Amino acid sequence: MSLKPLGDRILVKPLTEEETTKSGIVLPDTVDKEKKAEGEVMGIGDGEDIKKLGLVEGDKVLFGQYSGEDVKYEDDELKFLKYDEVLAVVK
Repeated sequence: MSLKPLGDRILVKPLTEEETTKSGIVLPDTVDKEKKAEGEVMGIGDGEDIKKLGLVEGDKVLFGQYSGEDVKYEDDELKFLKYDEVLAVVK
């Protein structure tokens, strides 16, 4: 990955998974449904506030459904988040 977030921003790759309905029908990612609010940290900026979070690349984080800026880079759907848009780290 050659994108480097600036300042107090984090680059996240939203995690997607197929969803199965109660009746057993598999809904692929192409079906319009709510965006997932979990992603993998792909890059971290050098800002002072972001360092306080203690995140490292590869961490899984939760964020608000409509947080951040969506970008497409080399066929990947990515999201830039500000440090205060990260709600939790998934352990």
